[in-house]
Amino acid sequence: MALFTIADLHLSGAQDHPMDVFGARWQDYMKKIADRWRRVVRENDTVVIPGDISWAMNLEGARLDFAFLDALPGKKLLGKGNHDFWWDTATKCNRFFEECGFHTLSLLYNNAYVVEDFIVCGTRGWFLEKTQQITVGEVDYEKISNRERERLKLSLDAAKRLQVGEHENKEIVVFLHFPPLFGEFISQEMLDLMNEYGVKRCYFGHIHGKYNVPQMQKAGDLELSLISSDYLDFYPRRILPSENA
Repeated sequence: MALFTIADLHLSGAQDHPMDVFGARWQDYMKKIADRWRRVVRENDTVVIPGDISWAMNLEGARLDFAFLDALPGKKLLGKGNHDFWWDTATKCNRFFEECGFHTLSLLYNNAYVVEDFIVCGTRGWFLEKTQQITVGEVDYEKISNRERERLKLSLDAAKRLQVGEHENKEIVVFLHFPPLFGEFISQEMLDLMNEYGVKRCYFGHIHGKYNVPQMQKAGDLELSLISSDYLDFYPRRILPSENA
């Protein structure tokens, strides 16, 4: 039983949204995802998918993409990305999964999960710099950033509660869609919050087409790792227990 992660699947089972316009690596990407997932993930494993899961605009439109995911091995913890317009309230999403028989899908949203040696938490995050955003209409960037920080705090609080008792030695690991640090961009509020809670590892997606950048960078004691699907060549990345844990 192992923990894996991969972001930005951009599934399009019912959408006319070819991804190969973003480069040759995306050709036949859904076949690559299925084939490479099955090479490494087993039924008792868990895979965290932090955002940009489906191009669908609503839950019903995402049915084929959820069925695709549900048929793959392992339990899947789904985080929200900036393209997940299908995302509804947690109650409606969970009811839809139940009604469709998608029993391997759960939301990572204002909550946390114990997975083997880890406690998993996270939220979407946000690029505060307007030059990094593609949005519709007027957007209050500061408000959204503060909201995402509060959602991460809710998730971290849930993780801390899970640490009490038999799970006290399990490492809290954070999964975001947007990077809290990338190039010259930095979300100091998110970094400070993770440091406050003693987080040592954070995994993020959103970044595409930059295959020569280091997978991991550090902000003090915090390790930040890029796990966008195309960066990983569509192989879910296994997360191993920390040597310092």
